[in-house]
Amino acid sequence: MTVTLSQQDYWELICPEISQTDDLEASQSREIDRTWQYCSAVGEGYYREIQVRDGVELAIAEDCFHEDLRIITCDREHPLELNYTLIGTAASNSNCANAGQYLFCGSGMAPGEVLDIQAKQRNLKVIIHIDPSVFCQRMSGLPKQTPDEIRNWLRPIEQPYYSQISRTTAAMQSTLQQILQCPFQGLTQQMYLEGKVWELIALHLAQTVEISPERETKLLKSADIEQIHYAKELLIARLENPPSLIELARLVGINDCKLKVGFRQVFGTTVFGYLQDYRMERSRQLLESGDLSITEAAKAVGLSNRSHFAIAFRKKFGVNPRDYRQSIMNRCSAS
Repeated sequence: MTVTLSQQDYWELICPEISQTDDLEASQSREIDRTWQYCSAVGEGYYREIQVRDGVELAIAEDCFHEDLRIITCDREHPLELNYTLIGTAASNSNCANAGQYLFCGSGMAPGEVLDIQAKQRNLKVIIHIDPSVFCQRMSGLPKQTPDEIRNWLRPIEQPYYSQISRTTAAMQSTLQQILQCPFQGLTQQMYLEGKVWELIALHLAQTVEISPERETKLLKSADIEQIHYAKELLIARLENPPSLIELARLVGINDCKLKVGFRQVFGTTVFGYLQDYRMERSRQLLESGDLSITEAAKAVGLSNRSHFAIAFRKKFGVNPRDYRQSIMNRCSAS
């Protein structure tokens, strides 16, 4: 059976606290990090909302509903939005984003639509909302040389907003995992997450604007894609002693030029960039587990020089590995 709800009814059902007294809403509006557990009558999950700064909100939603849901929305004013589907599917009558994809929406008028959520399907999403004025301020007032694509994202309320489904690149996935596993609280959390929000915006810009048609690669054949995925698996398997680009190309049976260009097309980054991102993400996981020292974690990902590892870790996560490990230990002792 499909349960049909208006957007307001949906929020009142899964998060009853939202629709309570004005005093409660006023008090909650001052909170920078709040979480609602979904009503058990409709399913399991939570909706967490973090105000990383004025005009920039980050939300994490995880749910699994008992019945199919159909949510009917009305025309509404809309900010800029990045909506990442990490697990499950986000489908409406106008678009559909599966796991590994994300929906980008510009500002303007969001037309009414019908959203469908399947029963007994786990969904995990990271959603970012940015006020257009904050975005313009960040972009230094949108100078004349700003690409037309960016200007197209910012439309007046009288015009339907711009929307686009894109592939979530490996670099984006890494940033999203850092958001989900943010070890900080309070002001440090806000600063850390704001940096990650703008990092995702930059990665979206790189994917949709900075790559010109002249630099676009031709569509890869399925056999090429399989070889490129195999190359990624070999990189991970030989993390401590990775092959050179030429050796990697030989191992997977593809020429090094096609591997270099195709790898960027498939994963949104270079071979070395992917290796470095994976090393840093894996080392972060090892440090978070508490089983290894910083030196041991660095060696486990193929980086024997501790100072070089610390520089790479700080560049990636904005914090020294020692401070990161200490924050994890403090969090564990507090719980």
